[in-house]
Amino acid sequence: MSHLANDLDMARRWLADAAHVAVLTGAGVSAESGVPTFRDALTGLWAHFRPEELATEDAFRRDPARVWDWYQHRRRMLRDVLPNAGHRALAAFQQRHPGRLTLVTQNVDGLHQRAGSEGVLCLHGDLFADRWLDAARACCRLDAAAAGSPPHCGGCGNLVRPGVVWFGEALPVAALEAAERAAHACDVMLVAGTSGQVYPAAGLAHLARRAGAQVVIVNPGPTELDDTAHLVLAGTSARLLPELLG
Repeated sequence: MSHLANDLDMARRWLADAAHVAVLTGAGVSAESGVPTFRDALTGLWAHFRPEELATEDAFRRDPARVWDWYQHRRRMLRDVLPNAGHRALAAFQQRHPGRLTLVTQNVDGLHQRAGSEGVLCLHGDLFADRWLDAARACCRLDAAAAGSPPHCGGCGNLVRPGVVWFGEALPVAALEAAERAAHACDVMLVAGTSGQVYPAAGLAHLARRAGAQVVIVNPGPTELDDTAHLVLAGTSARLLPELLG
């Protein structure tokens, strides 16, 4: 039996015995569905822009139309993308074992939700959600926003912005706190499709390890979290997650 097969067997045993499993997913899981990373999407008309020109509050306030159009472009790129076998394996496990798996993602594409996962903790927001740029007043209703690029409140002029976390912004407090609780309470933590370079998301693996969980990395290449893990499974999540969770 190969080294990978042995490690898969061990990880499956840990998962079978776990009362609670926490999963952290990153861009690699979405890439297997053909979702371009933020930087890979800077093509065509957008090729000469830097991320900080399109993904900060300052950039949006300077040129709201340009930033809004960029996010509309990204939404169109993702409209026909489908969840892959890794997304589906996580959703199926969660449905077979209610209450046992908490899914935390750095991705904003909604593919986990489209695959059927529930209660997904989206640390970096949701590309397909909108919210107000400034604190909403009584006149601010997203379902009644005036059309435009971007839409706006017809009463006070407040602008609608994408519901993602921009550079320099804090992660949503409720989602991060729920993710930290799950990492602290889990028996096994799976970290799939992420380089482990972006904090505080990557810190969840360290938290789980300190709390006594078995940490399993699933990624085609080395990650910054490999030294924290008990097992490192070299392979794509679309291939390995169905084997682990099936």
